[in-house]
Amino acid sequence: MEHGGIIESFFLIFTGSALIATLALYARQALIVGYIVLGLLLGPDGLGWVTDPHLLQQISDIGIMFLLFLLGIDLMPEQMLKMFGEAVGVTLASSLTFLGLGYGIALLTGFGGTEAWLIGAAAMFSSTIIGLKLLPTTALHHRHTGQVVISILLIQDLIAIVILLLIEGSRAGGDPMTAIARNLVALPLLLFGAILFQRLVLARLMERFDQIQEYLFLLTIGWCLGVAQLAHAVGLSHEIGAFIAGVALASNPIALVIEDRLKPLRDFFLILFFFSLGASFDLEGVGEVWVPALLLAGVMLLAKPLVFMGLLRTAHEKRFLSLEIGVRLGQISEFSLLIAVVATQVGVIGERAGNVIQLATLVTFIASSYYIVMRYRTPIAVSDRLRQD
Repeated sequence: MEHGGIIESFFLIFTGSALIATLALYARQALIVGYIVLGLLLGPDGLGWVTDPHLLQQISDIGIMFLLFLLGIDLMPEQMLKMFGEAVGVTLASSLTFLGLGYGIALLTGFGGTEAWLIGAAAMFSSTIIGLKLLPTTALHHRHTGQVVISILLIQDLIAIVILLLIEGSRAGGDPMTAIARNLVALPLLLFGAILFQRLVLARLMERFDQIQEYLFLLTIGWCLGVAQLAHAVGLSHEIGAFIAGVALASNPIALVIEDRLKPLRDFFLILFFFSLGASFDLEGVGEVWVPALLLAGVMLLAKPLVFMGLLRTAHEKRFLSLEIGVRLGQISEFSLLIAVVATQVGVIGERAGNVIQLATLVTFIASSYYIVMRYRTPIAVSDRLRQD
């Protein structure tokens, strides 16, 4: 994509998003669904006005990093470790359940072997974007809801990274178990190193120049992206690195100011993410896979809320809270899209299996986000009564 192409693409995306958002608000519909539909309309398989959605998707991934960074700022390290301990059982049990359901559906619709297992694996995860973007953080009830949702999603992200390492290992010919063991060591070391650097260096710089807002803004962005890149360099994901950067800053007195300043930047990149999700979808392959994809999406939309509710009830969460968390986690993940793309590139699965994962993910994104903004409190709810940031 050339320079002029980027400017034109940004014009189409944000002008179109503004128009779609206006129509959606008047019609009391979900904004996220509008961004995805706009991507489908303007992307290569639609009108073809935006021809390089993959570059936009790479740019939009920064939005996911900022989202996790800001969530990390709300968590103290001690609180995070406690949450992980409480959520491990629920996350593992739910992941195995969804793996089995996805595997069974894949077998019933003609897939076998590795393809069936990877379709099942893709169904294990819930969307970090949907789960967290639509979650208020101000009310006490939603702070607890957010803590549970974050802990489950982050453990799922770690499982997804393990699966991606196994897939990549099959291409590289190396030992994926060695890479996994290395990451289990790298994660706590990175967290400890980030907290130590924040206390010895970052906190002093912020205290010394706390009146210079531009400097704090740049320092914070550099810190977030720097730790994200360091995490990637040691085999973890950029997203986990960004979250660790946020957790390290949580004890800093200026954390809440930083959080407020970065929200518009986060939302800018997240609009690109949802647009690129629609624009990157292969409409030509829908005809071959719509039956297994819709079956997988329908089962996950129904099963995930119920499974999470049941497991959270056994963990002594209240019934209404358990159901709400289940609904907020009731979709397939953007990590599933990544698994589909990488597995297809490596040759572990065929394009048909990859298209099943992509279409099922897109359907659950649209249906789940629509239901959440209509039923629960979110920052972008169409009802004034439910709108809360």
